[in-house]
Parts: sequence; C-alpha cells; structure tokens
Amino acid sequence: MPIAKCLSVSQPFADLIIMGKKTIELRKWNTRFRGEFLIHSPVAIKSDDCKRLGIDESGLRTGAIIGKAVIYDVKIYKTKKELQADKKYHFASDESYRKYGFLLKNAKAFKVPIPYKGKLGFFDIRLDDTIVRDEDITSDLFDEEYRTQWINHH
Repeated sequence: MPIAKCLSVSQPFADLIIMGKKTIELRKWNTRFRGEFLIHSPVAIKSDDCKRLGIDESGLRTGAIIGKAVIYDVKIYKTKKELQADKKYHFASDESYRKYGFLLKNAKAFKVPIPYKGKLGFFDIRLDDTIVRDEDITSDLFDEEYRTQWINHH
C-alpha cells in the first residue's frame, strides 16, 4: 500500500485550501517537505474564524481527509506587517502571528471524504490504515481527476 504525507488543517481553513482560495498555510514551525500531501480536517471547527469569514460551519466536512495540495516553498515572515500584507492568501486573524507560511498550489477537493484521525505536523499515512478497503478507491486518492473523467464518460 502506498504511503502519503498528510497535514491536519482546522476548518474553515481546510476548505479554503481545497477550494484554492487559501494558498498560504501558516505555522509556528518550518518544514523541509515539498510535494503533494493530503489535507485532513480535524473534528473541531474554529467557530470564531467561521463567523469572521462569513462561512457556514454546517457544511464543513470534519474528521476526514478531504483533499490534497502541493507545498512548493516556505515563506518566512520577519514582521507582523509582512504577514498582514499576505492576509488575502492566508486568511489569519490580525492577532495571530505565525512565522512560517507554507506556499501551496494545485489544491483539489475529494468528492468522497475519507474518515481518518489526524496528528500534529506532517504525518505519514498508509492508505490501508483508512477504513477504505476497495483497491480501486484507495488508488483513486492519487488520481481522482482520472476517476472523475472515467465516470463521466461511462
């Protein structure tokens, strides 16, 4: 079974990433990891951020892997002013200060979330650890676009 990197991102930020709106994920820690990773949405929702951003929490998927993205670089913020200048890319509140911004691209939502319990930091998951057992479905995690095209043509 393949192993994939995964990162837990609280809602509503996980949805903003998989919709391609949030292209910088802020963290207090740096990473050398570059490449595609799965996005896990923990059970807890940041209600204050939902209200601040005008997002209805009832439609947010939690407790599951809900999509994927690519981290291609890390931006180091030296001042709050620099962080504020990128607000339209990270959506963080003014009072939060995170030094590292993971630069993201090629985000994609999965049509069917995969129930999974998250962990801190980037973590490895073996796809056979998920409750998804069908080989065709698990392989589609890495090629859902092909699957969607195939389904739409049959």
